[in-house]
Amino acid sequence: MLALLGIDAMTEAVYRALLAHPADDVTALARRLTTTDDQVRHALDRLSELSLVRPSHEAPGQLHPVSPEVGLELLLAQQQVELAAQQQRIEASRAAAAQLIAEHAALHPHAGPGVEQLEGLDQIRDRLAQLTRQVRNELMTLAPDGAHRPDSIEAAKPLNSQLLSRGIRMRTIYLDSIRNSPHTVAYANWLGERGAEVRTTPTLPTRLIIIDRERAVIPVDSDDSGAAAIVLTSPGTLTALCALFEGLWRDAKRLSDLPRQSPDSITDTEAVALKLLAGGYTDEAIAKRLGVSARTARRIATGLMQRLGARSRFEAGVRAAQRNWIGEPGKAT
Repeated sequence: MLALLGIDAMTEAVYRALLAHPADDVTALARRLTTTDDQVRHALDRLSELSLVRPSHEAPGQLHPVSPEVGLELLLAQQQVELAAQQQRIEASRAAAAQLIAEHAALHPHAGPGVEQLEGLDQIRDRLAQLTRQVRNELMTLAPDGAHRPDSIEAAKPLNSQLLSRGIRMRTIYLDSIRNSPHTVAYANWLGERGAEVRTTPTLPTRLIIIDRERAVIPVDSDDSGAAAIVLTSPGTLTALCALFEGLWRDAKRLSDLPRQSPDSITDTEAVALKLLAGGYTDEAIAKRLGVSARTARRIATGLMQRLGARSRFEAGVRAAQRNWIGEPGKAT
């Protein structure tokens, strides 16, 4: 019954027997379960690892079974932390795969069709301007750079206005952190008023622009998107990148959806920060993923640990999972 929690049949049987007969020693348990002392000891070692048994305070030398309400809840919380960390690793792998595509194409620009290499910010901007003017139906963008500068916003408005007036569908995903930038929010609202669709998400794997599902522009180095970029036209690669965008778009929130701020809830940004904390990420790495300063990342992490009463980052993850803060961003119980 408890196999999904990583507990084998013998370990479960020993745990159940201890709950019913807490005074039993190893020999009594073995006799009761018609098994050997060694198998019982092995099961007790496993139960100890899972924090389902502990030394008895009232009977020195005996083991006390932790009640299912406490022990299994803690075990579920630990597994939820591990699942969150695994999801974080999957997201990181997805980003790494997209980046690997660009890096491989940059190293082998003549290895096959479907690859165009762009060097330097001027060449990248010129090619992007040409591609966006040629768009026929749809423009999809991942924008992980955080808040825009006022001058770059003004420079982008004429082309965006022209595209939208032609009926081009424009979808852009920004980081949640732009919600703290009034001029970037004003720009996003300006786009929305003209028919563009804007959503935000706590993290984004890389900068990406997809034109008509036929061409994708991705930087070679996500840390320096202006150094070099690749234009990809391979159908297989485009299918994967479009799927990446659609998955992120489905989970992202509209700009009009305000983050919850009640004392018993956390924002999506805080939920992602908790996952990163539980996954062992540094404040600097968390800041980069969230598009905020390292100081802000430290403030978020410290505030969450204080709210949870946690002394370590792993403990913060376990306590957050117990409150259902990690499993379902924005909600708490």
